[in-house]
Amino acid sequence: MIRRRVVVSGEVHGVFFRDTCRRTADQFGVAGWVRNVPDGTVEAVFEGEPERVQKLVDWAHQGPPLATVDAVAVREEEPEGLTGFEIRSTSGGF
Repeated sequence: MIRRRVVVSGEVHGVFFRDTCRRTADQFGVAGWVRNVPDGTVEAVFEGEPERVQKLVDWAHQGPPLATVDAVAVREEEPEGLTGFEIRSTSGGF
């Protein structure tokens, strides 16, 4: 199991990024969470099997159809054993 924290910048608020991320994570069997950050980015944590997490990280580079992703910062972290995937309230970033 691995864990990745990603921060996605670009036109990523108001384009269903979080909901699409949650549905995609469920499809890939990845646990974690996603939230909007006040600075206009989206922050997410993905936990699961390495190939599944990588698929979700790859997806984040494109996002949903209405999004315009400019950059994705990825940081490795120690897994916490998360289960399920949730949309969290807006909060601070990295």
